[in-house]
Amino acid sequence: MTIALQRIEVGEIWGIGRRLAPKLHEIGIKTVWDLQTASPSQLRARFSVVMEKIIREINGTACIELEEINPPKKQIVSSRSFGIPVSDLASLEESVSLYISRAAEKLRRQQSYAGSVHVSIRTSPFNEKEPYYANGMTIALPRQTDDTRLLTKVALWGLRKIYRSGYKYQKAGVMLSELVSRQYRQMDLFGSISIADNAFSLYFQVRKQNQRQRECAILLSFVIIKV
Repeated sequence: MTIALQRIEVGEIWGIGRRLAPKLHEIGIKTVWDLQTASPSQLRARFSVVMEKIIREINGTACIELEEINPPKKQIVSSRSFGIPVSDLASLEESVSLYISRAAEKLRRQQSYAGSVHVSIRTSPFNEKEPYYANGMTIALPRQTDDTRLLTKVALWGLRKIYRSGYKYQKAGVMLSELVSRQYRQMDLFGSISIADNAFSLYFQVRKQNQRQRECAILLSFVIIKV
């Protein structure tokens, strides 16, 4: 039995696959036998409780329910239609903040980080008495994160860019995408994740400066044409 397990690649195990196999290879676990003889508690700390249960299953202890091994979502969406249409930016900001909070909770639950945030708003497409408006914006993050505070800051920044006064909005939503597993998160050059605030602050400053430069270029071209 031992010889047979030593010949089976660890990636062949249900729940391991190509996603986790490379990480197990890095710590010397290449076969099913390697995983069977590994420490369940240590691998739980390094990966997750599911990994611990897989090891115990290999050793004959039934402890995994079928629904426990689900692939992580590639996108996380949180949206809702309003019972009463809203027109003011403050109400939309409150709703978007709530949706981001829910999405970020799901993100952390599946142990992932988001690489971009999409925010969208629209009026009712069925109300012919009111003008229709719909818009959305995707913001690429300078670094993947699961921080609710930073994700909220990005989403609200995008919301303010697409918001137009004078409309009665019926729905708002957010979507977290470009998700990566927590263990594959990109670090900065020094391997640090403690400067996220500075990175996001610089990111918004650069985007704001770029927008000002574009506006100046448009104004300059207009002046030249007029002259």
